[in-house]
Amino acid sequence: MQKQVTIQVIKSFSMILHTRFTNKFCKQMLGVSALGLTLSLSSCMVGPDYTIPESADSIHISSIVYPDVRFEQTDLSHWWTVFDDEQLSTLIRRGEEKNIDIKIAIARVKEARATLGIQDSGLYPAVDANGSIAWGKESESINPLATSSQTKYALSADASWEIDLFGRIRRSIEAATADYQASWEDHNDVLITIRAEIASNYLSYRSLQAQLETARNNITSQREMLNLTQIRYDNGIATYLDVAQASRVVAGTEADLPLIRMQLTQNITALSVLTGESSDTLRQELQTIKPVPLPVSALTVGIPADRIRQRPDVKKAERQLAAQTARVGVATADLYPSFSLLGSLGLASLSTGDFLNSGSNVYGIGPSLSWNIFDMGRIRQNIAVQDARTEQALLSYELTMLKAIKEVEDSLSGFHEQQARLKALAKSVTASEESLEMSTKLYKDGLTPFQDVLDAQRALLNAESSRDQTTGNSAIQLVSLYKALAGGWSTEERTRQQPPQ
Repeated sequence: MQKQVTIQVIKSFSMILHTRFTNKFCKQMLGVSALGLTLSLSSCMVGPDYTIPESADSIHISSIVYPDVRFEQTDLSHWWTVFDDEQLSTLIRRGEEKNIDIKIAIARVKEARATLGIQDSGLYPAVDANGSIAWGKESESINPLATSSQTKYALSADASWEIDLFGRIRRSIEAATADYQASWEDHNDVLITIRAEIASNYLSYRSLQAQLETARNNITSQREMLNLTQIRYDNGIATYLDVAQASRVVAGTEADLPLIRMQLTQNITALSVLTGESSDTLRQELQTIKPVPLPVSALTVGIPADRIRQRPDVKKAERQLAAQTARVGVATADLYPSFSLLGSLGLASLSTGDFLNSGSNVYGIGPSLSWNIFDMGRIRQNIAVQDARTEQALLSYELTMLKAIKEVEDSLSGFHEQQARLKALAKSVTASEESLEMSTKLYKDGLTPFQDVLDAQRALLNAESSRDQTTGNSAIQLVSLYKALAGGWSTEERTRQQPPQ
């Protein structure tokens, strides 16, 4: 019932505004509004206009040639497909859907978009509606005619419109727009980072599985040698020292197993956080041992300089610089007067019967000026603060660019050198296997001491463990390279989801 009465009052008030005051009040308001709009369109915008830093075009990448990497245009939006591993692709897809960090980044984008809407609303008039009913009586000692109480009815609409003569509002919108765009780049950066972390933990898990399997195989071989040594000792062919040394080797290798299992658990729990899946589910899915996936051919990674410019952290730093530059204009506008248009339209009456009569009309309109002409230098000091922050934002952008170049060059070198190390370790494993086979045969024939067998076993274990670890490191280094080159974010996706400039 109360809602219906309220709606009826609003409808009646709107009708009165339309039928009784349109010709008189609205013509004046439209005339002043047109003047305000003309002033806004012809006004200046104080403060510096933003330009992209020159350092954006001066990206210098090392000229070292890497034979296993080609620098050509290519699409890195789904770089993980080079590993040809369906489980990896599935984990990344889950992370995109369930990762909490990504959801937080999306929430920050929504916040920045709403903030932009707040700033954008400053370009338009603000209208407030007010209504009141007041009962009262004056003192008869002061006013002898005030012998009875009175009821006053009032209904009005008040409007205010700041004329953005010096660009304060428009500079605020510039800053909010750049902040909004920076929040998108932050979201993109989180997305790229989460994809890379999922891949790194998955590849590390596969590498640890290989190391665990290698250790177990070596333990089997070492126990066989321990049994052989025990038999030889029982038959008086070997000394107890040989038995003790063989036992020590087996125990030492077994001591590595808990460490590897602990790291496997850490990888599983990390993947659980990254993908939003339970650790038990992931452990069951990944329990089958598979080799570490590696690309079988030379890689095409794009043009490094172009890829660096597309890095979300670089673009985020650039947008933050643009936002801060606009804030200098906002602060500078405080040096100048602020002009506003004020208007009021309403009804006031002492009786409900006269409330809708023309005699109850109340309206007013006129300009307003506000100017802080003395503030002990506060405004100019604030401008200096914003200038200093702009300088910091510029330096932060340049530092981000340098770090991006460093990451690319380190990743290129790291992947190349890990590949070279992997090839050398493959040869080392082959040689160690031959050495162990020969030393074991010679020991059985009594032609070499048992220490040679122990050395050969230790060398083989170290070579195989290093090979498995380096295989994982090589794959992880490739993930780091794709991340450094802003892989996982395509130009088409950026164009489709990027907020307007």
